[in-house]
Amino acid sequence: MDAPLLRRPTPGQRALAEAIARGEQSVGTVIETIASDVYLDPARFDREMERLFASVPLMLAPSALLAPETAVAHDGYALPLIVSRDRDGAAHVLANVCRHRGTRLLSPDGDTPVPARRIVCPYHAWTYRADGALVGLPRAECFPGLDPAQLPLRSFAMRESGGLIWFAQGAQADFTHIEALAPDFDAFDFAGHHLFERRTHRVAANWKQLIDAFLEAYHVQRLHAATIAGFFADGITVADRIGDHQRAVVGRADYLAAIDRDDLAALRRAVTFTYHLFPNTIVVVSPDYINILVVMPQSVGTSLVEDFMLIPEAPATNEAEAHWRRSWDLLDGTAFAKEDFRAAELCQRGMASGLAGDVILGTLETGIAEFHQRVERYL
Repeated sequence: MDAPLLRRPTPGQRALAEAIARGEQSVGTVIETIASDVYLDPARFDREMERLFASVPLMLAPSALLAPETAVAHDGYALPLIVSRDRDGAAHVLANVCRHRGTRLLSPDGDTPVPARRIVCPYHAWTYRADGALVGLPRAECFPGLDPAQLPLRSFAMRESGGLIWFAQGAQADFTHIEALAPDFDAFDFAGHHLFERRTHRVAANWKQLIDAFLEAYHVQRLHAATIAGFFADGITVADRIGDHQRAVVGRADYLAAIDRDDLAALRRAVTFTYHLFPNTIVVVSPDYINILVVMPQSVGTSLVEDFMLIPEAPATNEAEAHWRRSWDLLDGTAFAKEDFRAAELCQRGMASGLAGDVILGTLETGIAEFHQRVERYL
């Protein structure tokens, strides 16, 4: 039997692990503050939607969501979208709007991918391929002079890179830094993973409250004391940037000293990699599975968080299914939903009361301050 493939970290991943091994930390030197209005002001929220979310690439889903000739409706960004994969394996992001009378083609209430060799409008049965091409309409003689080739579904700029599907509302959006992230995600083999589970949570908090929760390790030993705290060192984090995106690692130097740091599997057992894909996605790489959390603003005080869990391969036994189910329940059902998301909701309530004052950030929370500075640049 062939030996298993040794996966190696990228130079950037290895550099962060080496920094941890040397005892370094990414810490600030001063206390910083954020005005609570950045989480509460409806006018600011509208500017964020217009100047940030309408201009930069946004994460939609991991590649593992879609098999060839399948499609799924996606309304999380307040746009009626279809995310599809054609028979040749290419992904597309299309408007979920029929070119005839404008009705939805796929139900926005369905979040499970459906067969999409043909996407048929439920109103008049205009028919499209998974790539958006209009390929059929009943009683075509009733539309004299209409050329179906000129009426594909409207499409959006998109990239499928590193096992993730991105889109942008603007045709001129810059995907350069998306491509720069791909080597890291290819090292983890995102594209080769199996989608074990996904769930969408509605959280009564501003979207930035949720991102803040994953940009510091200061809370882990306190908030997660009964769940995942034992897997992490207390605030020992090193981070760097790829464009606007943050790459961070948390771990302990004594663990790293005993392993081959060119063996990515061994490295993942010793440290946890997290990524903030600006502006609104968090990736948490556990030793044997990956969580991707996409935070989608709905209003100034409400967000949707879609959690995807990727595992190396589909469970082949009941025991394997039970193993992954425990991991899913630990993070999605408890650490995320009952601890991180709940904390964000309570922060939002406290700020809305007018009694909290400015947000105070210590030297272990510099990632939050830097995130808000990047948002401010877009506004």
